[in-house]
Amino acid sequence: MQLKMWILSGTAIALWLTPLVALDTKIGWHKSIQGLSLVAAISCALGAGNIARELSEQEEIEAFKTRAITADVVDEIATSAYISQQQRQQEAEQILAPPGEDVEEVRKALEAIYSAESEESEVTTIVTTSEPNPLDKSLYAEICEARKVNKSTTWIVENILKMKGRKFAEGKVKLQQLLSQFESDL
Repeated sequence: MQLKMWILSGTAIALWLTPLVALDTKIGWHKSIQGLSLVAAISCALGAGNIARELSEQEEIEAFKTRAITADVVDEIATSAYISQQQRQQEAEQILAPPGEDVEEVRKALEAIYSAESEESEVTTIVTTSEPNPLDKSLYAEICEARKVNKSTTWIVENILKMKGRKFAEGKVKLQQLLSQFESDL
């Protein structure tokens, strides 16, 4: 198609220049040949222009198809990465969960602890139960490890209990509750 466009363009130039260069102006039919040649040159140029326009439209369509395919591939890769990350997270949760514990129960307990202040009543009921839950046991174990390496109370509240800023005072209370709950069990 491009070859046809180039041939038509070259033919148009040749038809336009040939009567000017090749024919003698003294010949009587020179003007009519020159007119016919000019009409043919214009017709070839229009044909080349139409082909160029069609090629341009086809290139735009191909570029659009390429962008759509690329977007689909990127979306598929992102979806695959998200699914594999979710699977790895579930596997890690299953590995880290001690035998006999319900992962969903631990997850709900974590959500209750880290939820907004409007749910503080649920947090209080979870923390004040007489029977220690698995989350409290793991938090207490982390606190003990941090205390062994001489970490400060502030560091423990902010990094282990994840209670910074406005929740810092509540974190100190929770730390004292955990310490008193487990140290009384010993």
